[in-house]
Amino acid sequence: MDDNHGPLSAQAMLEVAIEEARAGLAEGGVPIGAALFTTDGALLGRGRNRRVQQGDPSLHAEVDAFRAAGRQRDYRSTIMVTTLTPCWYCSGLVRQFNIGAVVIGEAETLRGGHEWLAEHGVAITLLDDPRCTAMMSDFIAENRALWYEDIGETP
Repeated sequence: MDDNHGPLSAQAMLEVAIEEARAGLAEGGVPIGAALFTTDGALLGRGRNRRVQQGDPSLHAEVDAFRAAGRQRDYRSTIMVTTLTPCWYCSGLVRQFNIGAVVIGEAETLRGGHEWLAEHGVAITLLDDPRCTAMMSDFIAENRALWYEDIGETP
């Protein structure tokens, strides 16, 4: 998939997700942000990982953005943008609702489900944005226990 999604580039869409990730970090949460766009670049919803802030273990960034977007008749023509590769839970959301494309800020700090999504026809754009990688790497170094809780693993 190329970097051009209508009026907004993948990088421009990622900026919205990065804003959300930074807001989550400022609130004491896990710095992962997401946004759901139409293929012509209209923002449908934005969100961030709010597991810590809301005490809700299911409130990942992609879920928050998906909920903020409200009901849509068809998700095939939408693009989920996320600062970090989707975990298996959020990858399941993408598949369940047939979201057509995912734009990913980075996939170094987590081995998520983006390759599986690609195998099932979801268009993947991996941007390898150094800001996303640095934000997550710094967070993990300073909050290892919280990170492992977020991804459902034991250190």
